[in-house]
Amino acid sequence: MDPCINRSILFLALATASLTACAQSPAPGTDEEAPQAPATTEAADGEPAYAVGSAEANVREAIRAIAPQLRVDRIDAAPVPGFRQAIVGGQVVYVTDDGRYLLQGTLLDVAGRKDMNEVAMSALRRDLLATVPASERIVFAPEDPLYTVSVFTDVDCGYCRTLHGEMAGYHAQGIAIEYLAFPRMGPGSENFEEMVAVWCADDRQAAITEAKQGGNVTGSGCTSPVAMQYALGQRLGLTGTPMIVAADGSQLGGYVPPARLRELLDKQVAEAGGAAPDAPAADAAGSP
Repeated sequence: MDPCINRSILFLALATASLTACAQSPAPGTDEEAPQAPATTEAADGEPAYAVGSAEANVREAIRAIAPQLRVDRIDAAPVPGFRQAIVGGQVVYVTDDGRYLLQGTLLDVAGRKDMNEVAMSALRRDLLATVPASERIVFAPEDPLYTVSVFTDVDCGYCRTLHGEMAGYHAQGIAIEYLAFPRMGPGSENFEEMVAVWCADDRQAAITEAKQGGNVTGSGCTSPVAMQYALGQRLGLTGTPMIVAADGSQLGGYVPPARLRELLDKQVAEAGGAAPDAPAADAAGSP
């Protein structure tokens, strides 16, 4: 599923559910009530289990009632009393503890000047990216990197190619780039198969460089992580490639030039109360 579609799918599903409910409403004066979905501890495909009757179970059942095809990745207490914060389909929604009302939009902490949706998504990105081993990434790193970022990439997109062409610049800034696959055209496309070939190559660094330069990379026959990483990108709210994610799970943008990316990473350290590391000497080790 295209992650951009996920942005409106809850509202579309809710509208459909509402119209269906209206069409099936009982005649006036009858005592018939619409059936209520029971709370359950059942979890689908890795979703956490919640106690029957808990606010979390109510929230999950409410979301399933309007969008059963979407995976609920996380349900936590919301910053607003009486609500739970749920991450579903790569986006954050807020649902009342009884599961009756759902809000979709940006929640801002005015005093703290924080986007609470991004805070929630950052935590999910950090936790899920930690499950992807280095062996399933394509890593370009200088010696003794100061920072490491994860980058969801496509071999055909222009900004992905621009970023890759500036690898020496990122290394000069002390930044390691760890690629994950997000073929924009989706499973079954030539673009997807090309990225499978890259990840199946004996020399993945050389293969992704060749592909990003417009070359033809062929070959398969391995158990590729491309499909898993594509699905992961959707769960993490990816809306375009490249997507740069810092170690804390925060999204730093799409294409960001080396010096600017270093500024953003240094700023994160400073805001956390630390001291930014000194810039290393230029080092193009591992560059394409």
